[in-house]
Amino acid sequence: MKSGYTSLYATRVLGDRVTSYSEFQSLRIPQPIKDYHTRISKERDDSNYMISTFESQALVFLARAIGAKRVLEIGVYVGYSAMIWSHAVGPQGKVTGLECNEEYAKLAQETWKDQGYENIDVHVGPAAETLTKLADISEPYDIIFIDADKTGYSGYLRQILEMSAPGAKNRLLRPGGIIAADNTLRQGLVVDTTPDNPWRPADFDNPESFQAIAVAAINEYNDLAGDNDRLETFLVPLWDGLHLSRLVD
Repeated sequence: MKSGYTSLYATRVLGDRVTSYSEFQSLRIPQPIKDYHTRISKERDDSNYMISTFESQALVFLARAIGAKRVLEIGVYVGYSAMIWSHAVGPQGKVTGLECNEEYAKLAQETWKDQGYENIDVHVGPAAETLTKLADISEPYDIIFIDADKTGYSGYLRQILEMSAPGAKNRLLRPGGIIAADNTLRQGLVVDTTPDNPWRPADFDNPESFQAIAVAAINEYNDLAGDNDRLETFLVPLWDGLHLSRLVD
């Protein structure tokens, strides 16, 4: 199962204990959603694409803290995080997913149907294209969650800002809305690519390696968000990094 561990403590054992305590003291995730997380973690080799249950608690808290009712998710995988957002916004809220992988989208839709979720839909195709084709943005989103291909992050941010122009009648994200981007520390590689980082892959010096490309893309995104006058940002050093940006206009 994907861990919610953060290395802010002296030992892994202490970090695990603090994380477990924090999870226990935090709001509850419905058991059927947790069971789905457990099953996917056991059955799929790519289950690391899911957010952890600990991060899920934080996202539910965030959504409810700002009174979110509409969430756009870029990168659905097999539907776990969309159910988290649906739980956060309630049955009267709306969750829209963008997913380029047809297999993932199909599995997600089957799961939502089986679990009785009626307020989630998914658009299949490259997010850079489906973003511009969303049928109804007369009511803007409160939160946009980016958890897809890392090389697309900066492009998605530019599109979101362009489609959320100040004063526009139809805008993608409301003023004060949140853009939450996952995996924005990339196992610490965004700040430490030396051999001191135990998660540094052996082929990292190859600029064409998967991880080197992803880290470069995430660094670009972090800088782009942090330097934008329309955004207030906070990079959370938990999980694999959660970059929160508030759209000020």
